[in-house]
Amino acid sequence: MRVSSLTAPIHRAWCPRCRRALRACWCRHLTPVESATRACILQHPRERWKAIGTARMAHLSLPNSELHVGVSFEEHPRVRELAAAPGTALLFPGEGAIEPATLRGRAPSAVIVVDGTWPQARKLIKQNPFLLALPRIGLAPERPSNYRIRAEPSAECVSTIEAVVHLLGTLEGAPERFLPILQAFDRMVDLQLAEKTRRTGPPRRLARKGPRRPRVDLTLEALRPRPDEVVALVAEANAWPVADAVGSPELVHLVAERLGTGERFATVMAPRLPLGPKVALHLELPADRFTSGEPVAEALARFAAFLRPADRLCAWGPYAIDLLRAEGAALRDFVDLRPVCTRRLGRRPGGVEQAVRLLLGPELPPPAAEGRAGRRLASLLALLRRLLDEAR
Repeated sequence: MRVSSLTAPIHRAWCPRCRRALRACWCRHLTPVESATRACILQHPRERWKAIGTARMAHLSLPNSELHVGVSFEEHPRVRELAAAPGTALLFPGEGAIEPATLRGRAPSAVIVVDGTWPQARKLIKQNPFLLALPRIGLAPERPSNYRIRAEPSAECVSTIEAVVHLLGTLEGAPERFLPILQAFDRMVDLQLAEKTRRTGPPRRLARKGPRRPRVDLTLEALRPRPDEVVALVAEANAWPVADAVGSPELVHLVAERLGTGERFATVMAPRLPLGPKVALHLELPADRFTSGEPVAEALARFAAFLRPADRLCAWGPYAIDLLRAEGAALRDFVDLRPVCTRRLGRRPGGVEQAVRLLLGPELPPPAAEGRAGRRLASLLALLRRLLDEAR
């Protein structure tokens, strides 16, 4: 259980195994089932932390399975090893895909499964052309999907866990043996729907009325006349690899600067969970900086005091804001600079430092604070100044 807040304690109990709140935990419904064919699930990073995703549930239900997160696996030794092994197939529709029933009695030793939305799955396949050299298996599900909490593009589409259960049951000629896996899936769907009916507030996404005004205009108009009230911020997390995850990412490094005055805020927080094995390396700080860090409640109280009532927060994507909100910080709306740069460039810029190289040139500004967060904050400030100058 983690406890932190800007003003009052907020208690959130969660399960580190399924990464859901305890009241929505589905672990007790899991029924592990052995399979002759090994399932290797390649998950798009954007699906990793989605509460209604099913790849992790499938992995936890199948002892003979593995789960890898990423977009490009060209340099991934385990995935390349598995793809190169005789008897490995790819579960993905397309030309030349065969029905799994035709493989009964000569099932593949391993099958690679792509997890993500259809655009994400297609991108993952495109980024890993070596997968296209594998024998391909296509599915024709016998029943409609029970994925009632997520829209599918067509009636033939099913969730990852349903696809894996259907495939393995057909390959092994014992579909009923794998059906208990779907009990956890059905329970997760029921819990999610029940949670939706309990919600008394407004919907999380309001229906759009009329055409959306370009965010770049809204952002620049909102920031241009008020540079002294623009606070750029970058946050970093203590996050474990998905295979060894002990909990959700937690805020451990926060840096911010007020654009007009140069006032800065910085804190390194003591992790509440064990420090991830590569966190210090990735965040470019010594491990003892975290273990001797500031208590999170004190750090967030200082950050609340740093902010002024009229300040507008500006970040690169929603990650920093999501980390703060997960710690109980009651934050105002923020300005996302990433879509602004996307429209300005006419393409996705990648990270904030890559956007600086594309818009300002190859040389990056000196760090504004210690660690990777300090480098990223300097780039965020440089982009802000350039865009506001252009708007003027």
